[in-house]
Amino acid sequence: MIINSTVDFGIALRKRRKALGYTQRYLSEFTGFSISFISDLENGKSTAELGKAIYLANMLGLDIAVNDRG
Repeated sequence: MIINSTVDFGIALRKRRKALGYTQRYLSEFTGFSISFISDLENGKSTAELGKAIYLANMLGLDIAVNDRG
């Protein structure tokens, strides 16, 4: 999946979380992030912290790559 927006990123996170059978509560307890933060990410809120967003994606087994279109 190519991520072009915060909404795309949120969709990818939610899809992966559900595929793994995790709840937002479980991720919250495991990572220490609030449920509201995880929900904000999954709903495409653009003010979410990038470092935490990348960490959570990696915890779910998602790779994030940047392609140089130069």
